[in-house]
Amino acid sequence: MKVTILGGGESGVGAAFLAKQKGFDVFLSDKGKIRDRYKAILAENDIDFEEESHDEQRILASDWVIKSPGIPKKADIVAKVNARGIRLSSEIEFASNFTQAKIIAVTGSNGKTTTASLIYHILKNDGYHVGLAGNIGKSFAYQVATEDFTFYVLEVSSFQLDDIQSFRPYISLLLNLSPDHLDQYNYDFEEYALAKFRITENQENDNYFIYNKDDEMSRRLLDKLDLKVKQVPFSLHKKLNEGGYTVDDELVIKLHDEFRMKVSGLSLVGNHNVANSLAAGIAGKILNISNESIRNSLMTFQAVPHRLEQIAEIDGVRYINDSKATNVNAAYYALESMSPKKTIWIVGGVDKGNDYSEIADLVKRKVKAIVCMGIDNTKIIDYFCGSTELLFDTSSMEAAVERARSLAEAGDTVLLSPCCASFDLFENYEDRGERFRDQVLASVNG
Repeated sequence: MKVTILGGGESGVGAAFLAKQKGFDVFLSDKGKIRDRYKAILAENDIDFEEESHDEQRILASDWVIKSPGIPKKADIVAKVNARGIRLSSEIEFASNFTQAKIIAVTGSNGKTTTASLIYHILKNDGYHVGLAGNIGKSFAYQVATEDFTFYVLEVSSFQLDDIQSFRPYISLLLNLSPDHLDQYNYDFEEYALAKFRITENQENDNYFIYNKDDEMSRRLLDKLDLKVKQVPFSLHKKLNEGGYTVDDELVIKLHDEFRMKVSGLSLVGNHNVANSLAAGIAGKILNISNESIRNSLMTFQAVPHRLEQIAEIDGVRYINDSKATNVNAAYYALESMSPKKTIWIVGGVDKGNDYSEIADLVKRKVKAIVCMGIDNTKIIDYFCGSTELLFDTSSMEAAVERARSLAEAGDTVLLSPCCASFDLFENYEDRGERFRDQVLASVNG
């Protein structure tokens, strides 16, 4: 079988490694440059590849094409693969064909990384032989090729779910839905939401779907969709007969038996993290992990980098790295936790069809100054020009941090919560967050 991998990053190289291990005729093609460390892996394993071009004749002669999630679904080469009727899969779909491990798959607009990492922590803490993959760490395919885990926790994006055929997690989680990546879904929120719901499409009644009962779009689509999977809700506002909810500063999960703990005992702060903890706790209960073990894990988990991560406090000013906030809803959670008129907000990047009205009131109440950071900040500047007199346009991390530092006074917070993708100035949101950290700490050392 001829297998072509589109994309030479973590996902693509992992898929190529697994395909080679399974004896397929493997070719990897990347229209951009491939990092040296990935080229070394391809060379070491005698995997044929090309970079900075697509050999369309060779790609379209494939039996199976594996698309990395970073390649837009509207890319020309993807359209040509589909037109030929060649099987097109995501890396998670491809790798899931070669493992018997039970999969816990987490999707949603926000909180995926935190919740997937938290579920992994719960399982690991209880002695499970478990891997963490998807959009985190080493690729799922590479781990399937090199490890023998009995469980995987996967962070899964809509782009990965676009290209599934038989992917069937034992437990799926849909944390929330807010407009994101609309540029890839014809600026249609429901089309994007339905892509997220594909996580359930192959699940049967011996599988579980954990969902947010407070989420309006999730409720609306659940009324339309005929799902076979067992549904388990969570809510911050409603008491439930089965599932997870909060009442009187207590987190409660009713499933098999009852689990309770004080919200104040959670290691993560903020209402969004109470919801994430409920979802993760339900997954633990489904897997029959003891109440004591779940409680211990929820109390000891440490927050993931680049999500409301305090970098430093310098001259009474806090610097918060929320680089993972790549959409408006994620920035909402960050701004909600800030003090009134005490925030210097660094925002900007690649706009994905953002509707800033969701945070307009919060910005007026919480933000003292706005520092835009991106190649083209016109949309943000036009929208927020009436929210504050202190609005600045910058095109580098160095300039943004320097401007924010000059505006901040003791008691203020400089918050990097960009609302946007990072690809105009940075490799990814991690690179953006690390550059922020470097610039902030440089002022201490310099």
